Amino acid sequence: MLQLKRLTTFCLVVSIMMTLSAAKAQDAVAEFYKDKRITLLIGASTGGGVDLFGRLIGKHMGRFVPGKPGFNVTNVPGAGSLTAALNLYSLSPKDGTHMAEVLPGAFTQPLMQPTLAGGRAAYDPTKFSFIGNGNAETLVCVVRLDSGISKFDDVFTKELVVGTPGGGSTVHENSVVLKELLGAKLRLVTGYPGTREIVLALERGEIGGICGFSYASLKQQLPGAIHGGNDFKIIVQNGAESNPELKAADVPLSIGYAKTEADRKLLELYYSLGRFSRAFMMPPGVPAERVKAIQAAFIATIKDRAFQEDIEKIQSEAIPQTGDELKAMIDTMFATPPEMVQRINKILQ
Repeated sequence: MLQLKRLTTFCLVVSIMMTLSAAKAQDAVAEFYKDKRITLLIGASTGGGVDLFGRLIGKHMGRFVPGKPGFNVTNVPGAGSLTAALNLYSLSPKDGTHMAEVLPGAFTQPLMQPTLAGGRAAYDPTKFSFIGNGNAETLVCVVRLDSGISKFDDVFTKELVVGTPGGGSTVHENSVVLKELLGAKLRLVTGYPGTREIVLALERGEIGGICGFSYASLKQQLPGAIHGGNDFKIIVQNGAESNPELKAADVPLSIGYAKTEADRKLLELYYSLGRFSRAFMMPPGVPAERVKAIQAAFIATIKDRAFQEDIEKIQSEAIPQTGDELKAMIDTMFATPPEMVQRINKILQ
């Protein structure tokens, strides 16, 4: 009985010490962020879905960070978010005052070209301090109804002109994969700063479609396209699993058009690399207690009613993944067998 009492007392003391230690760490984080501002770099051009999402994070998140810091949001587009990621990795202070929102290209490009990232020195994507993913995206191809393409089967017999920002972007890579692996007759017009500019080109009739485009962003910028409304139509989903809304509308998966089992497995791998299209992270080396505080604030922000109301207003969605979940996906990506990486890289090149 005496031993049991001693054990109970010991556990109680440990619990109290851990609580006090956590409270002390929280106080230290609050003291650090008090009267400071956090810089949020958005690795995309203004006006698109990624930009709007990041700006809403900047609007709401300060309420949930200890010390209630303000946010400065700035766009750093270029090379599928490589520019923003490299900036964060190499130039930003590692004290917890800088973070970034990036597209999958910030991770897939260093995987495919480990010694080269956007023509500059490579960085190690696994070393970032991961905050979380804003939404697990569904990617689609959307076309103009007057393009001559009314269903995905048509792209194997008729040419479709699609716009892309160029190498490194999700839109560009998805278009290349459909063309080179599945044999879709796509003619790529590159050089657009971002998806918002591509949508404008689509609306003006300069191009016939966009592939690898975020479904959440599409609902913002081309509402009604799921059912062929407003002169646009979604013809295919680019992913391993079907989005419930798109499945109900009988929009097929491009993976179903793979000619061989090997091609199908390669597509499954490639599409798994793009499961996070709104990844948030801080530089390597940020103090652990500050990373934990920002991780918690990120999830609390997305679950907040006011944030969700703002997301609904821009016709988007936010189903978050934690920093640990995002890190696990990145680590799994970089454990891909070299021969599969080489084949994907060859296709993209």
